[in-house]
Amino acid sequence: MNMADSGKAGMQTKLFSVYQILRERYGDLHWWPAKTPYEVMVGAILTQNTAWTNVDKALDNLRPDRLHAEIIARMPREELIDAIRPAGFFNQKSTYLKALTAWFAQYDYDAEAVRRHPLKQLRAELLATKGVGQETADDILLYAFNKPTFIVDAYTNRLLHRIPIEAGKNNTEIKTFCESQLPRSVELYNSFHALIVTNAKEHCRKRPLCNNCPLFDQCSKMGILF
Repeated sequence: MNMADSGKAGMQTKLFSVYQILRERYGDLHWWPAKTPYEVMVGAILTQNTAWTNVDKALDNLRPDRLHAEIIARMPREELIDAIRPAGFFNQKSTYLKALTAWFAQYDYDAEAVRRHPLKQLRAELLATKGVGQETADDILLYAFNKPTFIVDAYTNRLLHRIPIEAGKNNTEIKTFCESQLPRSVELYNSFHALIVTNAKEHCRKRPLCNNCPLFDQCSKMGILF
């Protein structure tokens, strides 16, 4: 189901209304900013606990010749650490990248081969991979392999808390709730996550800038002191 179809599906939930409002403000953000599925995978590891500007510097160190699974698989650890140093936690992340690349090797580094397998199986395999938590797994599944899985992160939690939308007590419950409230669509999940992150950076910050926020009239501003 594409987003044009989803508007006809009768899914006029509060959460879907939030999506529509954000999309009207920001449009199509064309996420994830990567040229290959493997670049998405690398970015999903490197972005842990750091800003994307730092990730981009690390990716630039690997581009254009070394940002390939086969190359990183055989790259000496010290060379990889040096390349990804701008992203921080470089010792841990080098280990995580090696583990994730080893997982990808089981599919002969072929994204289409990965896509032929069920979402549930792939998610379980990724979660069993060192350094891959729920958010990272869902980033990879959605943006690298076009699997319909809703991403829940700190920005999602903040948005749902402030509106508020009672979605659950933990990220697993929140994910289940959000997927029940939205059409099952890779395109929609892709766009919605990008929109949530963008609005969180523009307005719904830890110390929010509520003026001119597209959700100002819909938001109860829970926990915000003026």
